[in-house]
Amino acid sequence: MDVNAAVAAAAAIAGVLTGVIAMLAFRWSERDLKRPTRTSLHTEAVLPPGVDTVLSVLRSSAVVLDEADAVVKASSAAYALGLVRGGELAVEPMLQMARDTRRDGEIRQVELDLPRRGSGRGEALAVSARVAPLGSRLVLLLVEDLTEARRIEAVRRDFVANVSHELKTPVGALSLLSEAVMDACDDPEAVQRFAGRMQIEATRLTNLVQELIDLSRVQNDDPLEDAEPVRVDELVAEAIDRCRHQASTKQITMAAGGTAELHVWGHRGQLAAALGNLVENAVNYSPARTRVGIAARRVTAPGGDFIEIAVTDQGIGISDKDKERIFERFYRVDPARSRATGGTGLGLAIVKHVAASHGGEVTVWSSEGQGSTFTLRLPEAGASRDRAQQHPALDEESGAGSAGHAAGSSRTTSSPTPESTAYQTLSAPEVLP
Repeated sequence: MDVNAAVAAAAAIAGVLTGVIAMLAFRWSERDLKRPTRTSLHTEAVLPPGVDTVLSVLRSSAVVLDEADAVVKASSAAYALGLVRGGELAVEPMLQMARDTRRDGEIRQVELDLPRRGSGRGEALAVSARVAPLGSRLVLLLVEDLTEARRIEAVRRDFVANVSHELKTPVGALSLLSEAVMDACDDPEAVQRFAGRMQIEATRLTNLVQELIDLSRVQNDDPLEDAEPVRVDELVAEAIDRCRHQASTKQITMAAGGTAELHVWGHRGQLAAALGNLVENAVNYSPARTRVGIAARRVTAPGGDFIEIAVTDQGIGISDKDKERIFERFYRVDPARSRATGGTGLGLAIVKHVAASHGGEVTVWSSEGQGSTFTLRLPEAGASRDRAQQHPALDEESGAGSAGHAAGSSRTTSSPTPESTAYQTLSAPEVLP
């Protein structure tokens, strides 16, 4: 009996100890679960209330660093810009700014040029970084991407410089010619010669100012506000009539043809100006006794039918390197020829913006010594209104003079072949002297 009692007592004591140990282990595990981890400290407990919400709505990239320079919080934009990698701030100048601010509490701001991620062309990413203390332990870094703003500023700066240069040339010439007229007041033949030159320079100045006004108008106006069905035949006839005198002087034959009774939806004045610029360029850059063809046709596309108006010349052609820039403002393939013809370098920029604002595009095929074909592609009247609203007009930042390449809906490397030019699409051509 004594042995059995001892065994029973030992078993009871063992059971009690097991229960106590299990209870202590349970309590210990609960305390571990409730103990804040490093991650939870950084994302919840350490951040002041409301900061997380504020950072999520900021346009700037935001990064919060703790006293050990570890990233507590970072916005998705910060990761996209490559500021944070592997849970650490990857930009050494910003990291040093954060350390200095943590040490003395002063707010710092600096502009930096950072290498763009995933780009092998060495393009720089312009940013503005601002560092400020956030509480007693944290540092807040706000980074704003200035790349687009700088590009726009460069575009505007180059545009102003180009305009100033282009205006100064005819104005300076007029000033010198007026002095020459005054000095030659006793020589009627010299006065007549100088007066003729003054008329040429005055015409060039007038054309430049008018094209600047036209470019500003097509960039800022919505052509759909005054849109109407426009007959393509009338646009072609108006463009030919505009260049009839220049073509007759150079004995250039102009032939119009293609599909008749086509209509596009848009601003009649802007469309006439765009097509007129293409025809005028074809005449100006073609040698004497050649031919310029203008043809229109309907092209079926999945989203609706398009009208293509092709202007083909037998001129000097355009090199591959110039094709990338011909739609830039003030860019000229042959500056000497442009001076002789009075070209301003704005005609194709206007064509590009008109095409884009109407939901279309302008393309070019060219071969040096063989001529060029510019094709204005516009939605056919009917479905044009909806399609044009999906392709808003290009703003002033695109096509930046010598600052950058043409952008938006114009293309300078299209695929048409000589077989698809206006000469092959003419149907019962009407030859206009």
